[in-house]
Amino acid sequence: MSGMNNTKKYQFDAKATTERLVEWVRNYFETTASPETKAIIGISGGKDSSVAAAVCVKALGKDRVIGVLMPQGEQSDISYSHLLVDTLGIKHFVINVGDTVSTFMSELKKHMEPSNQAVVNTPARIRMTTLYAVAACFGGRVVNTCNLSEDWVGYSTKYGDAAGDFSPLSDLTVTEVLAIGDELGLPKELVHKVPTDGLCGKTDEENLGFTYAMLDKYIRGEDDLSSCPEIKEKIDRLHRLNLHKLMLMPKFEQ
Repeated sequence: MSGMNNTKKYQFDAKATTERLVEWVRNYFETTASPETKAIIGISGGKDSSVAAAVCVKALGKDRVIGVLMPQGEQSDISYSHLLVDTLGIKHFVINVGDTVSTFMSELKKHMEPSNQAVVNTPARIRMTTLYAVAACFGGRVVNTCNLSEDWVGYSTKYGDAAGDFSPLSDLTVTEVLAIGDELGLPKELVHKVPTDGLCGKTDEENLGFTYAMLDKYIRGEDDLSSCPEIKEKIDRLHRLNLHKLMLMPKFEQ
């Protein structure tokens, strides 16, 4: 599947979408959980966790949202995460996963040389394990914070940040998530913080090789990228290769 071939004018109403999104989260909890069930969310201090957390607070109230900060050793930008939980007034925990990641990787190295993919993906999966442990302690549901743009090109870790119990943002592009963050009145430095992978010092867009603005317009059919065939091919290739992250596990049926 690729972006639409014919360009068109795509209309996005941030106010209306925000209202429907809040109602969707509220309805999810009302129909599938008890009145005490909490939303458990990993807080990175970036746009997605900030917007998803703010939506949950608006839908459920701050007493039913728990943030989990999970630095891996020293995290230079953790102040953004603290700014978010303070702004929303939610209960939060700081659980450092640094020692856990180091211990696991040290054990792995006794048997094999960890690949770059293992080094990158393992911390994300340990963080998701941490979120589910917190959810088990509080009887909560884990919030998936992925957005459509990153899901489209597989910029997520299967069973890591791509996991969760419900996903408020996965049908929204980065551009739309930013608009909702502004609509919710979140601090600009959270909503518009430049996303980085936290590993090589590069921004997400530098790693991808194209901007989210280009990707979002392609996904929504506003630009067929005919003027940038190399980028179009890269987006389509990444989308094909990573569709497995969005699908249920294939199973043999008899």
